[in-house]
Amino acid sequence: MAKRLVIVAGSGQFPSLATAGAKAAGLEVCVLALRGHADPNLIELADQFRWIPLARIGRWIKLARKFGAEELILAGGVRKTEAFRPWRIWRYLPDWRAMKIWFSRARSDRRNLAILAALADELKEAGITVINSIKYCPEAMAEEGLMTKVGPSEVVAGDIEFAWPIAQKVAEMDIGQALAVREKDIIAVEAIEGTDAMIERTGRLTRSGWTLIKVAQVHQDMRFDVPTVGPETIEKLHRNGAAALVVQAGKTLMIDKQALLKLAEKYRIAVIGKSIGR
Repeated sequence: MAKRLVIVAGSGQFPSLATAGAKAAGLEVCVLALRGHADPNLIELADQFRWIPLARIGRWIKLARKFGAEELILAGGVRKTEAFRPWRIWRYLPDWRAMKIWFSRARSDRRNLAILAALADELKEAGITVINSIKYCPEAMAEEGLMTKVGPSEVVAGDIEFAWPIAQKVAEMDIGQALAVREKDIIAVEAIEGTDAMIERTGRLTRSGWTLIKVAQVHQDMRFDVPTVGPETIEKLHRNGAAALVVQAGKTLMIDKQALLKLAEKYRIAVIGKSIGR
């Protein structure tokens, strides 16, 4: 019998990448698609497919056990802005396991990563291990150095050296994973609105020549919330006048990597991978 894996799918293309990678590795995959977030086309990739509510953790466990899987990957996003709507937990009609996570395990810290860690603990208690989300797609991670034929100008290279340690500090303080810099001015810092919204905000503030820097948290848990860029990121950067994209090597997932780099070269956007301390 082939090894079995459950993938809980949020928004974006990462769930498709993770599912395809796991299938290529010989696993049978059950996709539990978060209603209102996941791509319906995942049904064509999965061996089994179920729509699930966000806050019915007991149902996740029941379906994983029925499928015969002991490992689970969390892939894709959930809109963070929804976390600040009134009576947010009750909107999802939570089951008792979700209530336990919210009011017990994550009672003292309700930041995104803390809640996800509490979720992993709850699943572990039920015999299901949340594993590294990129385990089956390591080739999609950013590499060290210049990844495009187009390199940064001298001014942009100076901006990168100036802003790289600042971006690390911002991530260390759990503010956000990205910032925009132009001529050694920090134009924008990502917060809860996400990278895409920050790119558009930067485009309204400065029309051209700026750089997006995106990093992982200092102790990034690769089970959750992996920094991600894709062709859509490049399209947004182009529309908003960016000159370069800098990501953390080995910690940033690049969706459809070759298409991303080809598109960046078309738009003359330099794509660079950097490591901490370099």
